[in-house]
Amino acid sequence: MSSPRETFLRLVNGVCDGPYEDLADLYAEQTHVTHPFHPLNPPPLRSRSELHEHFTAPPPVARTLNRKPVDVTIHETADPEVIVAEFAYQGRVAETGEPFTVPCVFVMRIRDGLIIESRDYVHHVASARAWGQLDSLLTALRPQESTTIEGAARP
Repeated sequence: MSSPRETFLRLVNGVCDGPYEDLADLYAEQTHVTHPFHPLNPPPLRSRSELHEHFTAPPPVARTLNRKPVDVTIHETADPEVIVAEFAYQGRVAETGEPFTVPCVFVMRIRDGLIIESRDYVHHVASARAWGQLDSLLTALRPQESTTIEGAARP
């Protein structure tokens, strides 16, 4: 059985190196994963199946990120199942050579080597920039124009 530290390291290294189809196996069958700082407020991921879909979904654009976890600091807590991990994904966009850094803090509960809960605080703007999706994110965040009954656009 893996320790919480070992499970976390397998996760972040797997996110960088794959195989992505194996990452969901690090989670309990019933789990609870949130991204509290995600600007679009996606719903929690609650099962290994949902996490498998999350990890194996094709990227929104054909871009390759060569990355690795850096500046990893793992804080153990009074609860032996809970760790707080500070780190960043750092690398380059393969197609452009552009460097990127995506700072993260994960608060995780890991029982019997499986992640049962994780709050993943990720710098989503930096992530969107690395993936070439910053314009899409900004568009999604802008208020949508609505019209009045007369059809005139509201300011």
